[in-house]
Amino acid sequence: MSKIRITKQFSFETGHALYGYDGKCKNVHGHSYKLSVTVIGTPILDQSNVKFGMVIDFSDLKKIVREEIVDLFDHASVFNKNTPHVELAEELKKRGHHVILVDYQPTSENMVIDFAKKISDRLPKDILLHSLKLQETESSFAEWYASDNL
Repeated sequence: MSKIRITKQFSFETGHALYGYDGKCKNVHGHSYKLSVTVIGTPILDQSNVKFGMVIDFSDLKKIVREEIVDLFDHASVFNKNTPHVELAEELKKRGHHVILVDYQPTSENMVIDFAKKISDRLPKDILLHSLKLQETESSFAEWYASDNL
């Protein structure tokens, strides 16, 4: 049976700042991110299975990505926990803001690596993450491909 790629798209709003950066992104700012998640697998052949003909039910993929990424990152501020931004993060938390501290510089490149791990860990064993595309602006995005990371 043929391998088929299935893609689902998501969007969320996230703020961040890049500590030590030499441009405007050193300041706290936000993006309307678009995330495309592509998985690969073989459609289910068992006609008695309610998911017959599907690689994965889009709603099952949606549940994984929402729980691991969208619900967590939407309307959050993301900072590297190993920088002085941690002081700002703690102040924001005290004031009731949703803050995520990560152990990496929160660039699109590093975020897409983090997202790939989180999503891969939750997929059924017969479904593989093929690629992710994290679009930060209309013209800027980072991509992760499983084939580049063997």
